[in-house]
Amino acid sequence: MQLLGRLEIKSREKIIEFLNSQETGRVCSIDKDGYPQIIPMNFVYAKDAVYMHSHVKGEKLENITRNPKVGFEVDHSLEFLPSYFSHPTDASQADTFYISVVIKGRGSIVSDRAEKVFALNSLMEKYQPEGKYEKITPEMHVVDEVAIIKVVPETMRGKYKIGQHLDKKTRLTLAKLILERNTPTAKDTVKTMGIKQTRDGLDISEDPLW
Repeated sequence: MQLLGRLEIKSREKIIEFLNSQETGRVCSIDKDGYPQIIPMNFVYAKDAVYMHSHVKGEKLENITRNPKVGFEVDHSLEFLPSYFSHPTDASQADTFYISVVIKGRGSIVSDRAEKVFALNSLMEKYQPEGKYEKITPEMHVVDEVAIIKVVPETMRGKYKIGQHLDKKTRLTLAKLILERNTPTAKDTVKTMGIKQTRDGLDISEDPLW
């Protein structure tokens, strides 16, 4: 239980920062037969809600209209840690560094035109930060051609495992092993761990407690 507590993201700002750094989330609604339906979606977190755009017809819209209780989840696998990092033969020592956020909330289909425009522009700002497009305005036809799903969180919990549960010496040793394994994500993982590479080796630049 003590470890589980250390894996929880305490900072709401960190949770929101993580949400909007990710491209894909998964919304879960309940279908007419009582089964959960999970759909990957582009999304943006803005004004204390998750916004997603959708075709104007579809099962998920029907589900949310019938039952507004929904789940929403975002996760990012940072780095697989091979078992041999900890033990030469024991496969159970394999682990993963990750970040995840799980939301339970109430979903709705946005009907207010101004809110739809806000959501669409917020999505564009997230996914196309370089601009080079005309901002969406209320009179544009596109506002009528898409549906906007809104999820207002009732609970929002984040978990992360980036070595914060380890002492500094062990974290540095693990970071060295990750860099030596040289996966495409190794350098970003070590940076997320709060460790920087210097001319003299590795140094813990910040305490990764969120």
